[in-house]
Amino acid sequence: MTFISRVLGFLRDIMIARFFGAGILTDAFFVAFRIPNLLRRIFAEGAFSQAFVPILAEYKTTRTPEETRGLIDHITALLGITLFIVTLIGILAAPLIIYISAPGFSADLEKFDLTVALLQITFPYIFFISLVALAGGILNTYGKFNVPAITPALLNLSFIGCILWLTPLFNSPVFALAWAVFIGGILQLAFQVPFLLRLKLLPRIHFKNPDTGAWRVIKLMGPAIFGVSVSQISLLINTIFASLLITGSVSWLYYADRLMEFPAGLLGVALGTILLPSLARHYNSNSREEYSRLLDWGLRMTILLTLPAALALAQLATPLITTLFHHGAFTAHDVWMTREALIAYSAGLLGLILVKVLAPGFYARQNIKTPVKIAIITLIATQLMNLAFIIPLKHAGLALAIGLGACLNAGLLYYKLRNHHIYQPQPGWLIFFLKILTALTVMGVVLWFTAGDDASWLIDSTLTRAARLSWIIVAGASSYFATLWLLGFRLKDFTKQQSI
Repeated sequence: MTFISRVLGFLRDIMIARFFGAGILTDAFFVAFRIPNLLRRIFAEGAFSQAFVPILAEYKTTRTPEETRGLIDHITALLGITLFIVTLIGILAAPLIIYISAPGFSADLEKFDLTVALLQITFPYIFFISLVALAGGILNTYGKFNVPAITPALLNLSFIGCILWLTPLFNSPVFALAWAVFIGGILQLAFQVPFLLRLKLLPRIHFKNPDTGAWRVIKLMGPAIFGVSVSQISLLINTIFASLLITGSVSWLYYADRLMEFPAGLLGVALGTILLPSLARHYNSNSREEYSRLLDWGLRMTILLTLPAALALAQLATPLITTLFHHGAFTAHDVWMTREALIAYSAGLLGLILVKVLAPGFYARQNIKTPVKIAIITLIATQLMNLAFIIPLKHAGLALAIGLGACLNAGLLYYKLRNHHIYQPQPGWLIFFLKILTALTVMGVVLWFTAGDDASWLIDSTLTRAARLSWIIVAGASSYFATLWLLGFRLKDFTKQQSI
């Protein structure tokens, strides 16, 4: 389901690149969309889910259905009121928000005013998508992983529909993208309602005094918001830096980020979504050995699938960008600039996904403080790297700082999991690594021979590029997994159905 959503996300970005390219319009929209997206990660996918899901899993395991239902009702009322206030403030304070988050835009009044207008349309997305996260947390806790996983596809479908049908209706066509965000938020929330009804868990809005579980969620959200905010502040600072660079820098980073987000979302989000409620259940059942084994499984799956993805992103940067985005308004210069950012991002892909697997090891135990402390260290290190890299590497330096910061974050999370005796590696890691490295070497050679010269991808037709890229991906993936099979890897060795 996550794969389907990500493919539709690619189609969305292909259409944005074709219709709008990389310039003043896309820079304005991507900044306007990034602000509610950052808040979404703070209120929705980040702090709220990390605080709510473990306690909901505890209630589901140890309390009556009516007590569990009461927890959901109280949390929904509190979250809804908070989100409404935040949304209203965001719409009214849009000029100030843009001035703070993209100060470079203030030098161009047209660009600044356009970004403010777009933000006022996109900001209500935070209200809808946070309630979507609430519904998704409930559904995931009850084992309905497929519904929250496919829900983001509706945002991508909203983008595609609005680009095709609303773009001609606006004097400035980029407003169609802003309304796509607004409509997509409503569609995602409406989609999940029937599934909550089927579970008889659709929240009932009332304003009774919250029970102790609801207050525990709020108490956990305090440090969780701070922890998640640290990483989002890092992204916001990157946007500030990018706004000070030449026009197009924000857009080049966005397109590279979207390519990097395909494996990060497909693997990181999918594994993190499954691990958090599963680990919480084992913790509440006092199954410490199974808790550690489940983390070990998550780490092996991450290594197995992320390293070849990172290598492919770096080696196939030009083929990927030209095939997906080099159409219409997206120029050859945009290709080379996006390529630089993508190669830089690929260096940190493993860290980005490992964080999504390692952090639930703390969240499931309702330990928010440790990841928060690590996030603060990561923020400081990332900004120091930004200052070091931005002058020689420009926008690519910002991407590299994010990736290396994620690797530092993952390394510290791993150290603390071992230090607290939460995770104990299972036997066979050395042999596992050697087999992975052998398969990566084989895949790297195959990709190098099949990809050809980067310049040739700029002159090929769209169909030729697509055919070449498809063949290269099949050849690379086949060589990797065939090598692993010859070295003794079998799919059944990575199945954790019973534990999850």
